[in-house]
Order: sequence, then structure tokens, then C-alpha cells
Amino acid sequence: MKKLKVILTLCIALCMLVTPMATFADVPYKTYTQNGYGDMVKTQTAYISEQTIIKFGDYTLGAAQDLKITDDDVMYICDSGNASEGITPKIIIYDIDAGEVINVIEEKLVTPTGVFVTEGKEIYVADQDYYATDEGAIVVFDATGKKLREYGKPDSPLYGNNVKFSPQKVAVADGGTMYISCAGNTNGLAQIAETEGGTFLGYFGTNATNITLYQRFLKLIGSSGALATKPASISNVSIDDKGLIYTLTPLDSAEPVKKLNIAGTNLMLMDIPALNASSVAVGAYENVYVASTNYIYEYTKEGSLLFMFGGADNDKYRKGLFRTIGAIDVDSKDKIYTLDTTANEVQIFVPTEFTDLVHESLTLYQKGAYTESKEPLEQIIRMNGLFDYANLAMAQALFQEEDYSTALEYFRLAKDKEGYSDAFWEVRNVWLNEQLVTAVIVIVAIIVAWKLLKKANEKWAIFAPVKKVTNKVTGTMLWKRVFYGFTYMRHPMDGAYNVKRKGMQSYSSAAIIMVVLIIFNIISKYFCGFLVKNVRDGRYEIPTDIAIVVVGFLFISGCTYLITCINDGEGKFKDTLQAYLYSFGPYFAIQPIIYIAGLVVTNNEMFFIEFANIAMLVWIAILVVVSIMEINNYSFKETVKVIFLTIFAAFIFAVAIFIMYVLTMQVVNFITSVYGEVVYRIGS
Repeated sequence: MKKLKVILTLCIALCMLVTPMATFADVPYKTYTQNGYGDMVKTQTAYISEQTIIKFGDYTLGAAQDLKITDDDVMYICDSGNASEGITPKIIIYDIDAGEVINVIEEKLVTPTGVFVTEGKEIYVADQDYYATDEGAIVVFDATGKKLREYGKPDSPLYGNNVKFSPQKVAVADGGTMYISCAGNTNGLAQIAETEGGTFLGYFGTNATNITLYQRFLKLIGSSGALATKPASISNVSIDDKGLIYTLTPLDSAEPVKKLNIAGTNLMLMDIPALNASSVAVGAYENVYVASTNYIYEYTKEGSLLFMFGGADNDKYRKGLFRTIGAIDVDSKDKIYTLDTTANEVQIFVPTEFTDLVHESLTLYQKGAYTESKEPLEQIIRMNGLFDYANLAMAQALFQEEDYSTALEYFRLAKDKEGYSDAFWEVRNVWLNEQLVTAVIVIVAIIVAWKLLKKANEKWAIFAPVKKVTNKVTGTMLWKRVFYGFTYMRHPMDGAYNVKRKGMQSYSSAAIIMVVLIIFNIISKYFCGFLVKNVRDGRYEIPTDIAIVVVGFLFISGCTYLITCINDGEGKFKDTLQAYLYSFGPYFAIQPIIYIAGLVVTNNEMFFIEFANIAMLVWIAILVVVSIMEINNYSFKETVKVIFLTIFAAFIFAVAIFIMYVLTMQVVNFITSVYGEVVYRIGS
């Protein structure tokens, strides 16, 4: 028996070892990603905090400012020092693999805030106060710490005679051109070439000025206050292997991170921008890492969010959390290095297996190896089927392989309507080529069968029993009232007269029309084609939809009736309600056509759907206006007045109902809390 237990235990352990499992690592932070709707959702842990470095050999950090890692995994840390603790400004050169300090550069540095290292191992240091306060320079050293040259404020008038040169960060292109972000300089990055001791080439990447509506008004009336608006200054800069420039502007909430080509065009539009961005780095897969105050963001080269993780440390010094991230970079092993400028420490994060698979698939797909990228993508989807980046990449890979039907499914899972439209166009094209002849034959057969049945009915009256029953049903007043909307939509004036004088109204017919309207609305909203669907798959709000139709018609009809009563209107509440419902006749006539078309159209034909919707709404609006006018015997001017008064009354009633609801909930909460307190006291 004991041997059997041991064998079973070993089998279970082996199964746990060999079975791939998607787990959330035990870390003090959560990891999020972007789904196809553009929302942040939780996902597997992407990176795990491996190590925290607070001392580099015999050196500790006094006021850490910047960090860079070269291709050979050597870390360069820029430290402004701390005079009160006897820590001098310096650049620490640290070998990551060996875990030891290679060199320390301290010569003549005053307030170094940025560092950059070229492939030739030249070290560029941005020192804000190198010559004097706010009179900085870019100082260049070799790997041994020997100063090679320095660049002060450009003497070109294009730079600005009254503009201070206080460099914060620096990035250097392969040709030696420096891109410098200067504190308080709103003109953009200063471009300085190394020729002739530093030639100013102009400003690059200037931010646009964000003008509010109030400022536009001031400008319109000629106020000088509108002219005081300036663009936000760039706080950080980086460059990738292709020479593309990355700028950070924390005050720009729309585009805090920009990826600029030589023309200054932003190539990376983020759906979820990093708030309070402080540093940016580019990985081996053209993925972009952005550090904010307490979080790390990883994006694709196009700007789609892959992962976001981190959190505030709150002085508890927990691994994986931050107080203030000032710099970020990545080494050759895809490890992330963050410099905490408040805690003066470096944290190292290693990617999980899940992240390695994401990076592998990203690399293969960007190289055009679509078939090869499917294997890691399948593993990702097995681990997390809701990871929409993997669904989208799989759909695109299948599309390239011309497996359009399967690609269609993955595009829908990824919520990508553009890709879905392209795949559906191909699927539809294949179906038409294969089934067009069959479809024509079926249509012709139906037409022939209908004509034969019609002739047979004329000769032998085979449909007489059916016609007798249908005539009996359609002859009832209820039937006529329910379907009168189709006549009303074509002849609204006569229709309004019949509603008012000929009894073409009843609460029973109004209730039936409402039920049919609700059914139409639910089918059109939840079961339509994916490209025309405006709600999320799997999300249903049917009680709300029912309430909107029922309460909406009763509420608006009631408001209209009250307003018409005090404006000498002739209509009754029943007349108004029935006329409003009949005014939706175009919805019953056109919406089924829109629904069917929505199942077969692509984005190329979406114009017809949009046009039909606009035409339907305009038609309904015209019928509503005519209904109010004819039911109450108003002129057009009086009708417009009543419509505006109805809208105002509806707003007032809605506000009153909301206030009553809030007050009622406060009373209920008070009674509940008192009851709970009494029960607690009695129990004690």
C-alpha cells in the first residue's frame, strides 16, 4: 500500500512538471496588457525582480540620475553626488557579468544628469552646471576616464541668445550629431555636430502647442494672454540602432513618448500612453521600454502595449516596486535595469517564459517568418487565450498563409475589425466563386416554383383555406393598429388624423409595437455582423435595453403631453404615445435590410450601412415633428417651440429623479448602518 502511494505521488509530481501551466508569479505587483478594445487587463507576470543593487564595489549612489547599458553588458551610471554625505559626482562603469566596477569618472563633473555611450566607447555626459549654475556642457570621455572634449552653449544666434544651455540628457547618432534635451528649453532638442568644436544645426522634435478653447477665444479677441502659451519642453531623449530619435515629454498627456524619423514625424502612436514618462529604452526586438514614476511599460514598435507592471513602494523597500524610476535600459539577455533616483538603487528584472515566447514570436513575425511564428504563438494562446496580441499575430500569420477562414476567427478574438474585414473579403470572394452558380439556380428555382404555385392557386384555389385564416386575422382592429406604422411612415398627416379621430390607437397595440421594437433592437445589437457591432462579444445588457425602450417612450410621451396641455394642444397621452411609436415605422422597414447587409459587408461597403442609418434617423425625426404638429393642430413654429420645451422638461425631470434617487440611497444607507450598529451592540 505504501509503495502504491509513493508511485502515485511520483506520477502526480511528474505530471505537474511536464504539464505547461500559465501561472501568476508570487510578486508584489500585477502585470497588465492591452486587449483588442484598448483596455488594460491583467495577464501573466511578464518580468520578475531578480536582484537589487545598492552598492557598486566600494561606491554608493548619492543622487542617481541616469543609466545606460552597452551591447557588451557594461552599465554606466550617472550620479550627481551628495555633498552632505561626502559623495562626489561621478560616472560609474560597472561590468554586469563580473559584478565589479571597471572604472569611475569623477574629473571636473559638477551636476551630471545624463550619460550616453557610443559604439566606440566614448562617454558623453550632460552636466547642467559644468561651467556655472545653469551654464552646462556636454563633456566627452574615453573608457579610461580621460576627457576628450567638451561642448558648451552654441554661439549661433539660432539657438537663442537669452536661452540657457542646461543639458539634461544626450543621445548621439552614428555620425556624431548630438541630440540634447535642455532644462526649460521649449524649442525642442538641440542638434549639435562635433565639427568646429560644436556646430549648432538647429532644433529637432519641437512639441506642438496645446491651445485650450479659452485660449482660442482670447486669441480671437486679440488678447495678449493667448500668446503666452508655449510648448512643453522635452525631458529625455534616446536613439535606436536605426537612428530613430525617442523623446519624452511628461506634460504631454496625448503623446508623452514620440518615435521620430529624420523629418520629425512621430512613428509610434500609443493607444495607452505611459503617464509621467521619465525614461525610454529600445530592446533587441524593436520593442520599446518606457519608465514612469512607479511603472514600466513595454510596447511594440508600432505603439501597442505588451506589458505594464510595477507599483509604488511606499518606503517598504519591496522587490519589484519603486519609489521613483529615473532611468531604464535593457541588456543583451533581455533583462530590464531600472534606476530608482529616490532609493538610489538599481533593480534587475528577468523575463518569464511567457515573455520569452512573446519576444520570440515578435521577432519571427517582424522578419516575415509567419509559419515559424505560429509555434510560439500557439504556446502563448494555450497559456493565455485572452492575450490579444497573440491572437492578432496568429490571425496575421494565418492570413499570410491564405488560411482566411481560420484567420477570421482569430481576428475576431483579437477584436481587430480592419483585419477581420480583409479576411472576410477573401472568404466572401471564395464563397462567391464556388457557390455563385448554385445560388443563381436556387433563386431561379424559387421564382419558377412561386409562379407555378400562383397559377395552381388561380386554377384550383389551393391556398383558399390559408387565405381565409389570414384574412380573418388581418381583418381585426388590433392587427390593423399594429401594422399601421407602415402606412403612417408614407402618409404621416393622414396617419396622425386617423390616430386622433379614427381610433387607430390603443394601449394593447402600443405594447405589441414596443415588444417588437425591443426584439428588433436586441437582435440588431447583439447578433449582427462583427463589423457593424458596437457592443463587446459576450456582453449582454438586455434588461437595460428593455428599460430604455419602455421608459424612454413613456417618459418622452409624458413630457410631450404635459407641455402640449399647457400650450393648447389637442392630443391625448394615448395619441402622442401611439404617434411616436408609428414614427418608428422606418426602423421596422429599414433595420432588417441593414441587419442582413451587416452580415455580408466589409469595410469597403460600410458607406451603404452608414447612409441607410442616417436616412432612417432623418425619416424618423421628420415623422416625429409631423406627428406633434398634426396631433395637436400646431403650426410649424409652435411645434418647434414645444419640442424645445419638451427637451427642457425631460432634462428637469431627469435631474429631479436623480436627486430623489441619491437622497433615497443616503436614507437607505443610514438606516442600514444604524441597523448594523444595533445588531452589533446587541450581539456584544
